[in-house]
Amino acid sequence: MARTGQLRIHEIFHSIQGEGTRAGQRCVFIRLTGCHLRCTYCDTEYAFYEGDWRTIDDILETVGTHNCPFVEVTGGEPLLQPNVYELFARLLDRCETVAVETSGAVSIARVDSRIVRIVDLKTPSSGEVDRNHWENIDLLTPRDEVKFVLGDRADYEWARDVIGRYDLTRRCPVLMAPVTGQANTDLLQLARGHLDPRSLATWILDDRLNVHFGLQLHKIIWSPETRGV
Repeated sequence: MARTGQLRIHEIFHSIQGEGTRAGQRCVFIRLTGCHLRCTYCDTEYAFYEGDWRTIDDILETVGTHNCPFVEVTGGEPLLQPNVYELFARLLDRCETVAVETSGAVSIARVDSRIVRIVDLKTPSSGEVDRNHWENIDLLTPRDEVKFVLGDRADYEWARDVIGRYDLTRRCPVLMAPVTGQANTDLLQLARGHLDPRSLATWILDDRLNVHFGLQLHKIIWSPETRGV
């Protein structure tokens, strides 16, 4: 149950943005606790339950210690906590760039359009494809991003069809990334056992898709199991 003026926070940490069009930039991440989805490839299951209730003032104080102009609110699914909108408003007053990463299963209608809304559309192999909130697509602006995490060729073909059907690359940047393996930090082996990143890159080139290919940089820099990076 939500507490007045508070959010349940799993962690706040300063790291390198590992994904999307701002990959490589310094970023402060605010990870909220809780998610209503159970994607097969989820790499943050620890955020489903762990976390402490913190006031927004306390959260902002911690964020401020890192002196970083870029802040991303993530999860879990951050939009499940009603008080997140107050946090957004106060972050916008303080930070140059504010982003939120959401599962795509919750409406982004209430999220201020000044925020970079990173919508992670769920692919078939996630087991949650039926939970996508398709109305979000009409709300996207060029400032936003859409992400597809792909586990196999069927996921790729599904995502390619969605991109074409909704003309997504004309709405905002689109990212395609392979499901990341958890046990190997070698660049070319990170996603083996799921989708070889070289295969995905080849498909994108063959189909001449105007998308961003991505690997999770933070899992290349640090061990894939490392938290707080």
